[in-house]
Amino acid sequence: MGVVAEAPQGRRRFSVGYVVGADGARSTVREMAGIASDVSAPTMSAMMGLVRIPDDQAVPVGWHRTPRGWLITKKGFDGHTLVHTLACGDGSSRRHVPLTLEELSSQVAWIVGHAVTMSAPRWLSRFSDFTRLARTYRAGRFFLAGDAAHVHFPIGGQGLSTGVLDALNLSWKLGLVVRGAAADGLLDTYGLERRPAAQKVVDNTRAQVALMGPGTELDSLRTLLTGLLESGRGNDFLSGMISAQDTVLPASPRYGSPHEGTFLHNIELITAKGPSDLIGLLGEGGEPLLLLFGEGGGRYAQTARAWERSLRVVRCRPAGLVPYSAVLVRPDGYVAWASDGGGPLADALAALFGAAPGPGPGPVPGLEEVPAPGPGAAPGLEGVPA
Repeated sequence: MGVVAEAPQGRRRFSVGYVVGADGARSTVREMAGIASDVSAPTMSAMMGLVRIPDDQAVPVGWHRTPRGWLITKKGFDGHTLVHTLACGDGSSRRHVPLTLEELSSQVAWIVGHAVTMSAPRWLSRFSDFTRLARTYRAGRFFLAGDAAHVHFPIGGQGLSTGVLDALNLSWKLGLVVRGAAADGLLDTYGLERRPAAQKVVDNTRAQVALMGPGTELDSLRTLLTGLLESGRGNDFLSGMISAQDTVLPASPRYGSPHEGTFLHNIELITAKGPSDLIGLLGEGGEPLLLLFGEGGGRYAQTARAWERSLRVVRCRPAGLVPYSAVLVRPDGYVAWASDGGGPLADALAALFGAAPGPGPGPVPGLEEVPAPGPGAAPGLEGVPA
């Protein structure tokens, strides 16, 4: 497959195996791949700018709701004020028209009910609660990530987070497939995992926009939710939703581990090289990790030999208690398999990377042994025999 790109040196043609469209909401790659989307029309229009406002007209910092809409302001250190407006109505007819300072000033005045003088704009922008969600994240050798795959109201920084998590999910899978360490079918799991996560973001941002309606008909619901938040109940649910830490990947029905598909939080580890942690190990090579804890890990290491090009095997000791003797961790921090009811490791490795090409001769390649403890050493740090 060939791609033509415009470069400072002129037009250049590249031969590529895969194309990833991370080219924004108006994605050319999405159009080239013929990927359709589910969309919803905007119900609100918003403006934003970094401007100067005279002290005698300054609007109090914070969120302000009036019968006409919302005004959100934040004071900068250099004397500029970040101004956001949100008003009911479809402003999509002007979405491609550059926002002017006069238009932003007029919108602010209309919302707050008095004139507000603005000057020296650093930048100006307009947006809405228009939503788009691609119906598939893969079309053959084409993939979508970030705003090319999903667009929603920008609140809570979720657009940035979702795009970064898209890239993290796709990159390690694409890297393994390109270098022949995994079958092409691994790439199908990208959309299966990331599209539902984007749908959750679309849904929760639409719910937040609905609560921001300027009318009084939602006051009772807003009061109810305010009480829920002030009580502390529901905060874990909402924080997990906004941060995406509550994302659980689809688990295989063949396995029984309750940990599969969940995010493994950083844990401190002792390895043959000394103290480390999960983030440190994942950052060293970027490949999936098979962590072996305590005794009895030798059989898992032998099984992993057949997929030696696809993962790294580390014998280690956790600083605290863990509910399994072995765990397979993906580069994005999710558990792909665990020994506590997770079924045969060989089945999990085959499902993730494809059929095993067969083990190489000799000792287990890539296995990092923890030396047997000497006097006074921590118990349980036993080497794995070749």
